[in-house]
Amino acid sequence: MSGFKILLKPIRLGPVQLKNRFIVSPMVMNCCNEDGTATERFIAYHEEKAKGGWGLIITEDYAVDATGRTYQYLPGLWNDRQIASHRKLTQRVHAAGAKIYAQIFHGGRQTESRITGRQVWAPSPIPCPVKKEMPHEMTTEETDEMIEKFGDAAQRAKKAGFDGVQVHGAHGYLISEFTSSYSNKRVDKYGGNLMNRMRFPIEIIKNIRSKCGEDFGIDYKISGEERTQGGTSIEDTKAMAIMLEEAGIDSLNVSVAVYETWYMQVPPAVMGHGWIADYAEEIKKVVDIPVTTVGRINDPYVAESIVRSGKADACYMGRASLADPFLPKKVMSGAVEDIITCIGCLQGCTSRIDSGLAGKCALNPRTVREQETRIVPAKRRKKVYVAGGGPAGAEAAMVLAQKGHKVKLFEKRDRLGGMYGCAAVPPWKGEISSFLVWQRTQLEKLGVEICLQTELTAEQIESDRPHIVMIATGSRPWVPPIRGIENAFVISAVDLLEGRAKADGRVAVIGGGLVGGETANFLASHGNQVTILEMAAEILKEEPGNMKRFLLQSFEDRGVNVYVETEVAAIEKDGTVMAMQKGRPAEALGPFDHIVTAVGMRPTRELYDSLTNSDVELVCVGDAKKTGNALDAIEDGYMAALRI
Repeated sequence: MSGFKILLKPIRLGPVQLKNRFIVSPMVMNCCNEDGTATERFIAYHEEKAKGGWGLIITEDYAVDATGRTYQYLPGLWNDRQIASHRKLTQRVHAAGAKIYAQIFHGGRQTESRITGRQVWAPSPIPCPVKKEMPHEMTTEETDEMIEKFGDAAQRAKKAGFDGVQVHGAHGYLISEFTSSYSNKRVDKYGGNLMNRMRFPIEIIKNIRSKCGEDFGIDYKISGEERTQGGTSIEDTKAMAIMLEEAGIDSLNVSVAVYETWYMQVPPAVMGHGWIADYAEEIKKVVDIPVTTVGRINDPYVAESIVRSGKADACYMGRASLADPFLPKKVMSGAVEDIITCIGCLQGCTSRIDSGLAGKCALNPRTVREQETRIVPAKRRKKVYVAGGGPAGAEAAMVLAQKGHKVKLFEKRDRLGGMYGCAAVPPWKGEISSFLVWQRTQLEKLGVEICLQTELTAEQIESDRPHIVMIATGSRPWVPPIRGIENAFVISAVDLLEGRAKADGRVAVIGGGLVGGETANFLASHGNQVTILEMAAEILKEEPGNMKRFLLQSFEDRGVNVYVETEVAAIEKDGTVMAMQKGRPAEALGPFDHIVTAVGMRPTRELYDSLTNSDVELVCVGDAKKTGNALDAIEDGYMAALRI
């Protein structure tokens, strides 16, 4: 496309020529074997991106030593037995047209003994502020040996067919623990001044080059700033970049942060698009090798503007590739409207990974399940009615149409999106709308007949006799049995966010979960004095950690009052709330001008229940089956349709 003059151009990273400047970031997905070997799931996941047109794929966190893993199911290249499985990976990625690097790393103090099987290692005996385990201070001899392990892992990567390696010198892992005075307090040859602190990565680079030769790519990942007290600044990093270039790296990727500032490593929707690019621009001023950037680059136009402005030579678009592994090919073909845009929700990626589960994408049910979720044409074309145009119903309708069925979708409102539409209203959530627009666009292209402002009824089903009815009627707010809940100044969060009701002044939000928290933030951002009343011991339990941090900070900045372990017993006519805190007798709070309820949803199943005696085949999906989040609904709609 004419709008992408630079992204689609080739670029050379030392000895490695890339066909374009779309690069997949390394992202932990927890889908290798425990011994570090590659699974079919791991291979197919990367192969899909190669088929999607990415120029370079960088795989996550290949441990150079079994005791350096930060997650249980990471890939590894710490012994020769691991080479064969990863050779299958590189062969399939190359066959699909992409280059592939292995990111090699050691977790240092930012891991746990339950994973490593021994005390964690670090340059100095200072615990990570997040993991909090006391590390073993590496001896000079152990540090020398670790350099060899990095070189050996790179050599195995070359034998496995990788085009190069990315040396992970960012994010507070072992290498960056050595390079930063924030974590390195040594007084031997690996500590003290910058030259000594940089000795560890420089010797690693030299070791890799000596073992792998000049025809093997070496990229280095660095934190432009560590963004913590005593951490490296951009001026420190610029000096490091000069030293790394002299040591022989071919390219440099600029990220930010350490575990203490972990919310910046995988930025949520709160963070601006491409916000790290300014750091890359600074580093480009002092080196001659290619410099790449990363950090919530979810749109090809944003990526193009970054490289066109000269801030970076190429862009990493990691989570964008989770949402849509075929993003580059869609750009090449001019089908930008067909791209599934990452919304920075973190529900399927970091939230699951941090729980020890395999990664997913809330918007793309195929992520990390590429083989088992392929759409195969149906043997018999059926007439299928879908009741409900929320994310589950729309997803199901798309898959059904792709399988060759004749699909008709009924939505009683004047637009698609269901409850997910109002989820886009609070601050930082606006990009959710892009997914709903994408679903609508795909439904139209697939020829699905969309009937808006039309509620599907049992009578119409009995009259039309479709083969299958997909019930995706979603959910509705639960009205708790509280005395006074019927007062006119009491409204639901859904009515508020959908514009059917308004709340001003002093507002109480009953419920501090995901919906209640986001609603409270919306109200506070409009200048209201907000109070959250939550029965549990904490608020925002369902909110991904990165996002939760920013919401809590917003509450503090805007003076939101939060009461936990608080049960609402009654709402008086003057807006006073009688609340019991931690089992104590009810006390008066308020009065409030408005009260907003956000205490959960209940499935809408009237249509399903009315058809239980019908001989029409019924399939219930999404919130109509069981209330959950967007990931649950979209995945359920997709998988249910796949079976028809």
